[in-house]
Amino acid sequence: MGGKHRLVYDRDPILQAVVDFVMSHGAHYALLGVPATLALVAFVGRTVYLKRNKIAHNYGRTKAILWPTQLLLVSNAATLLLLASSLLNGPYSTLTDGLMSSAGWMFLATVAAIILNSNEHRYGIRASDFLLTYYPVIVVASAFSLFILLGPEDQHLVDPPPPSAYKSAPFRYLLFSTVFTAIALVFEAFPRTNTRVQRLGREREQMSPYDQANLFSRITFHYAQPLMSLGAKRPLVAADIDGKIPTELQTHGNHEAIAKTWLRRLTARGYSQSGTPLNPILRNRRQRDPPSLLSTVLLTYRSRIIPTMIVRITSFVLLYVPAFLFMYLLRFFAQYAEAIKNGTPVPPASLGLAIVLGMFTSNLLSGILLANSSRVCSDMAIGARAGLIAMIYRKALRLSPASRQTSTLGEITNHMSVDAEVWMAASNLLPIAITIPVEVSIAVTLLYIILGWSVFAGLAVFAIVLPLQAWLSKVMDKAQRSKLTVMDKRLRVMAEFVSNIKIIKFCSLETVFREKIDDLRKEELGAQKSLSVVRAFLEIVFSSVNLLITLVTFAVYATVGGPNFTPGPITPEVIFVGITVFARLSVQLGIVSLAITHIISLKASHHRIEKFLLQEEIDSFAIHRFSKQISSSAHRATDNYLAVDIEDGTFSWTKPSINGVNSSHARAETSATLVESERQPLLSAPSAASSLHVLHDIDLHIYDGKLAAIIGRVGQGKSSLLSAIVGEMYKRQGSVTVYGDLAYVPQQAWIVNATIRDNILFGQEFDKARYDQIIYAAGLLPDLEALSAGDLTEIGERGINLSGGQKQRVALARAVYQDADIYLLDDPLSAVDANVDQHLWNNLIGPTGLLKEKTRILVTHGIHHLHEVDQIVVIKDGRVAESGEYQELLDAKHIFHTIITEYDNQVHSAKRRADKSPVRNVEAVVQLEGQGVKKDGKSEGALVVEETVQVGKIDWKVYLAYAKAISIYNAVICVLLYAFVQACQIGANVWLARWTSDTGRDDAQPISYYLAGYSILVGVFLVVDLIVHYIANVVCGLRGAKNLHDRLLTRVLRMPISFFDVTPTGRILNRFSSDVTAVDTQLPNELPGLLAFSTNVLGIICVIAYSTPLFLIAVPPLAAVFLVVQHYYIKTSGALKRLYSIAKSPLYQHFSESLAGVATIRATRGIEAVFERKNEILSDTIAQRADTYMLANRWLTVRLSFLTSTTTLIVASLAVMNVDRLDTSLVGLALSYILGLTNVANILVRTSSEVQNLLVSVERIEEYANKPIEAPLATEQQVNLQLGWPRAGRIEFKNYSTRYREGLKYALHDVSFTIEPRERIGIVGRTGAGKSTIALAIFRLLEAADSFWAIASDPEMGLHYMDPEFMLNTDGGKIEIDGVDISRVGLKALRERLAIMPQEVTLFAGTIRDNIDPFHEFTESELWDTLARAHLKDFVKTLSDDLLHEVSPQGENFSAGQKALIGLARALLRPAQVLILDEATASVDVETDALIQKTIRKEFKHCTVITIAHRIKTVLDYDRVMVLEGGQVREYDTPAKLLEQKETGLFYRLAQQAGEVA
Repeated sequence: MGGKHRLVYDRDPILQAVVDFVMSHGAHYALLGVPATLALVAFVGRTVYLKRNKIAHNYGRTKAILWPTQLLLVSNAATLLLLASSLLNGPYSTLTDGLMSSAGWMFLATVAAIILNSNEHRYGIRASDFLLTYYPVIVVASAFSLFILLGPEDQHLVDPPPPSAYKSAPFRYLLFSTVFTAIALVFEAFPRTNTRVQRLGREREQMSPYDQANLFSRITFHYAQPLMSLGAKRPLVAADIDGKIPTELQTHGNHEAIAKTWLRRLTARGYSQSGTPLNPILRNRRQRDPPSLLSTVLLTYRSRIIPTMIVRITSFVLLYVPAFLFMYLLRFFAQYAEAIKNGTPVPPASLGLAIVLGMFTSNLLSGILLANSSRVCSDMAIGARAGLIAMIYRKALRLSPASRQTSTLGEITNHMSVDAEVWMAASNLLPIAITIPVEVSIAVTLLYIILGWSVFAGLAVFAIVLPLQAWLSKVMDKAQRSKLTVMDKRLRVMAEFVSNIKIIKFCSLETVFREKIDDLRKEELGAQKSLSVVRAFLEIVFSSVNLLITLVTFAVYATVGGPNFTPGPITPEVIFVGITVFARLSVQLGIVSLAITHIISLKASHHRIEKFLLQEEIDSFAIHRFSKQISSSAHRATDNYLAVDIEDGTFSWTKPSINGVNSSHARAETSATLVESERQPLLSAPSAASSLHVLHDIDLHIYDGKLAAIIGRVGQGKSSLLSAIVGEMYKRQGSVTVYGDLAYVPQQAWIVNATIRDNILFGQEFDKARYDQIIYAAGLLPDLEALSAGDLTEIGERGINLSGGQKQRVALARAVYQDADIYLLDDPLSAVDANVDQHLWNNLIGPTGLLKEKTRILVTHGIHHLHEVDQIVVIKDGRVAESGEYQELLDAKHIFHTIITEYDNQVHSAKRRADKSPVRNVEAVVQLEGQGVKKDGKSEGALVVEETVQVGKIDWKVYLAYAKAISIYNAVICVLLYAFVQACQIGANVWLARWTSDTGRDDAQPISYYLAGYSILVGVFLVVDLIVHYIANVVCGLRGAKNLHDRLLTRVLRMPISFFDVTPTGRILNRFSSDVTAVDTQLPNELPGLLAFSTNVLGIICVIAYSTPLFLIAVPPLAAVFLVVQHYYIKTSGALKRLYSIAKSPLYQHFSESLAGVATIRATRGIEAVFERKNEILSDTIAQRADTYMLANRWLTVRLSFLTSTTTLIVASLAVMNVDRLDTSLVGLALSYILGLTNVANILVRTSSEVQNLLVSVERIEEYANKPIEAPLATEQQVNLQLGWPRAGRIEFKNYSTRYREGLKYALHDVSFTIEPRERIGIVGRTGAGKSTIALAIFRLLEAADSFWAIASDPEMGLHYMDPEFMLNTDGGKIEIDGVDISRVGLKALRERLAIMPQEVTLFAGTIRDNIDPFHEFTESELWDTLARAHLKDFVKTLSDDLLHEVSPQGENFSAGQKALIGLARALLRPAQVLILDEATASVDVETDALIQKTIRKEFKHCTVITIAHRIKTVLDYDRVMVLEGGQVREYDTPAKLLEQKETGLFYRLAQQAGEVA
């Protein structure tokens, strides 16, 4: 700069160099010209974009903002012209300072801003991001330029005139320009929420607050303020947050993006979409593994990851700026003290305040940038999870038979609830893998400036730790995989328990399931212990490494760190800046262990999902599908177009090998091979061929519009034939061609939790006329008329509140409403009564029914309709034994002739009924089981209750519950130890402060003294830190996990059946998956961090208060603001977390329902898309709520950043202004802590909010753990029971009434009857008459109405009626067995001494032995004897491992008839004096029915037998028959006497309709 004057900072050469550089490179142009030039380009580009790509909204313009802004911009442009003119004509060299060119560029930018402003109001409804960015930048830059113009020396003048001549005009014009821009900024940033434009935008385009928020509101999350305020006033509800979901969070878009990338990478590696190698031989040769799913997801979002990481890294760079400025602040203090000591002029306080302001600004900007980058990370995590859930769901709908054997409901649910959920916790920790190297580099650079080469000695410690961390990470990865595997098994068993709760309670199998779950839980907690131990050591390593590095670094520096390896000078600058940087780095290193944990979980979870996505899919091309063949009406009678054509078809449930090459799905094939041998007929020995295939050499031709019946004995392959037609089996050879759309009604009707109407429509548009016609034809009209809610009555999960017949008729109505061309009906008539059977035949299925023009393929065990069908197909041993018309097959005198002649009476009576009896409508049904009408006659239609949502912040009782779970003693010990650890850390830093104070004093101790003291404090810290981390992570974590799960499991196992009626399976499993996972893993991970950072913050406050007492003046207002912010946040975030948690249950429920009906979904046109869309909607709801919850966290982060930055500003400013009265060492110590406050406070808030919201899981577990349970398993009264009770089997109902839940109408009302010992009683009645309710009452699954336990166990009322005296005040009557009131007997004793064969026999995953003898009480010889009596011995002998042969979940590898025989074996093995058959033979053929009845007559001849029957023929030889109607006994006498009542007898009419009487 030659001889010109300079702005001199001679006390700081670094600052002087910076000033010289800036001033010598045209300061004004750098400050004003560059931003203006960039703005000009951006404004023009934005204007062009708006005109080309946007459509004017036509909502008008916000004139109150537009015109003042335009006026200000015009005024600014004019002022800039005057500025340029003054510079051009004044004594300034524009080539030197760049102010002239800057004015020109600013003028052009302002003109562009005027044009852009007008267009933004025309095309947009929010403030312009471009203008809001430009205005503050140019205002700040102008302020600096004004400062330069006001400088003491004008270094830019060529010939300096008098002062009055050269400063006034340019300064004045630039000042006016700055003021105009600042006012324009105020107008542009003014809230527009209540303007007409934004109101119309919300109303017409459903714009969210984010869509309408301006840039400042977005980056500070102020647009969330209305929601936060609302949450502080009252509990938030779903309607407050559910709405339009941002595009980037929508499930559909995220699924499409991830799936597209996944498919592209699969193809590139030689795999098909289903995950199978396109060319197995080449793939094996190349050994190319499938792509990583985790890298696929990251690759999908790379365009968002890169800019986000740049912002995040910038935030961390800014995070270290205060530490850099702190170095200069300490120099300011040192120079001030030195000046006072030497009597020289002290540095101006303004310099210190400027440094403090820089620290405040960088801290605040760092917090804002970090919050915004975290928001983007959270959005990506939400999107990734939504996309993965959609991929898992779609894959589950496409799994092949072999794959379904290896992927249970519990495992797949785990992929959704646990594996995909990992993204939510890992999203903001995953970037640490990238930012940590950057942070370490910055920290090392700063430390090198201060400490020189000594810093590398400390880094050597870190380098030593890294291999240990890598080894621990591998151990953790292995333990994580082990835990997830065991968790899958536990959830599978739990899902099996919940799905089959009725049979489990009937058979008192809770103990069996408890033992299974406990064993798996013990194994799971063993894996969790390994995880916790490794995690504890990781935390110890990273929490302790900072002090070790500090110790080593200072030790080396103090001894040989100076010039020429002399001792380094110990100054406040060295010690406290070093402490600050080390502390800041340690906080980040402290969460590295947490980040590693989540990254490993993320990797393990994605590996599991990846394996699932690579499972084999069903072959959609195995079945040739064509449109229905259309014939002309003129030739309709002569046209014989095929509807279903099978040529030389051989089908099996196992996948054929490909050219001898092993499939990548070997496990699936192995399991499927087991299934292959299991899918055999039980009443005939399997042939050699059948050991390989299920259906062989099938040639079947069914013509359009015909009614074909598939018949055969149990297990011959009838249902498998329908499965082959819909493509559910492997086609080994031959061809299958289908002409037209299919509708499939499986043997076990598939019902979802929705209204009756929704179950029928299934996504189709509502056509009332057609709908009413179908309702009548399906026999549902009387059922609906009995309910005030009609078809809007809600059906429970799996149709739990419908009888078997009602479920089947709803399924039939659904199939008919789909208006398909071909109907595959798998024995739907077996589940209905005789009169309903006839109605369905005449009005729906038969030649005169609604489907008479359609092709119908009917599997049936009944033969009374066969004379009316067009084609009969007889299946034997998996082959078509015969096929033809009725008379044709009779004349052939083969298998069909044998079947018909054996049951000739039934056929002929059916003919007489068809010829002589008019079609009768089904009489009204009183109620749907478990649904019913309210006692006042009003039905609300709803069954499933809304999930309870707690309000307000987490109750202290939840904290206490968790403290009790880990033990109060352990909790107190942890708190005290964490406080002691923090005291050790502070003590170590105070010791360093003393060292700096003593330096230079005559009485200073030797270096070894200070190093020894520091080493002792560090050593104590390490020991206590080791102890507290082990206690917190391992001891407390495992104890809490075990106790809470045990409480939850104990309660759920004992909950009444009514709870499961109104609670979806997904909601229960959500407790055992997401909530238990939170308690197992996440809460023990986060809680130690909360305690550590809480004590850290308290320690910081104490140090600041001690070293800077004046700071205590600012504590009350800061605390008040903090409490207000905390109040807003806690109330709102707690409600949001709860809403988020309960949103998961419907997703899991929908998923389990979809898997249950996957065959129907795949077979029926258009249904798959409907279900996929519903999955997306449910997933979108979760995404919306998760996003809102994350938004609350970001809102808090920004406000806390402001508070902590303000605290830094206050403390540092007080120190500057009172520098002459404070101890420099103490001030340095205080400031070193205060600078870490922002980072620590942000992590504390994140951790505390995470803990608070994880405690929602504890709250939800405690909610179930405190629900009412059913009656005790044992009572005092049962002690006096006779050994072997009941001996006689006399059952007496005395004025007995019951209802499915309190508040509903009676299911049985004032029933009185007696069953004498060893009587065989048949119970008949129309659907919903109360037949099955008798069984529920005897087993006490239902209690007497208004009795103590009926009310005490009711989910909604139980907690209000717990007075035992109430037990005596009941009008519900009682049931006595052998003179003993069963309400006085414990449930275990009662249920174990009764036997039942339920309507739907359930088989559990395990072995055949486990299913027959779950308690393993009997010898093998006794089991074989039982199997022989149940006609199963020969079959089981043919199976691999015979009694130990594996049974698939739900017994999917057994037919309905086979299950019935296994149910018979159960009853035979544990003989009871009372046996109930609840429509146990409804789904078997007449021959098997006769066989079972014969066995029962022989084996249970000395027992009381109660048979609830659909077939009247079954009970004709019983001692007495009871006819129920409307929940009351209408007839009760011998069959002969009842049949004599021809005019008025209900039984006679049922027998007549069944064809048993003329």
